Amino acid sequence: MAEKQYKIGEFSRKVNLSSFTLRYYEDEGLIKPRRNQNSQRFYGEQDVKWLKFLLHLKGTGMTMAELKQYVAWRAQGDATIQQRIKLLRRVKQDAEDQIRELENNLAIVNHKIDWYSGKLDETINADEDFEQYLKKFE
Repeated sequence: MAEKQYKIGEFSRKVNLSSFTLRYYEDEGLIKPRRNQNSQRFYGEQDVKWLKFLLHLKGTGMTMAELKQYVAWRAQGDATIQQRIKLLRRVKQDAEDQIRELENNLAIVNHKIDWYSGKLDETINADEDFEQYLKKFE
């Protein structure tokens, strides 16, 4: 059975990105559509999987330069696996650091909500400021 071929509009809907974004990714070398006999670009299921993986990488905060480097190393084959591992480990660490920072920020927001709620229901003294309230959690 022949592989399903997606024209750019179909592919755009399949991966939930605009045609403009797909062309940009193509110009940046992140994706490489094939061409039919009429020179129209098309994509297949492997392209769907590849782009979804790239979007996961992008979602970790990977920069365009890092994505391009990863794609270049991937194109070179297994000889670059060590470089790819090193890059992915660094990206993973950066993402974990960002998650920890976000969790800390959310904790403060939650404490602020609790402090306001305590002020409203009078479970917190009227003269207790937020800084004093936070000291309870240190």
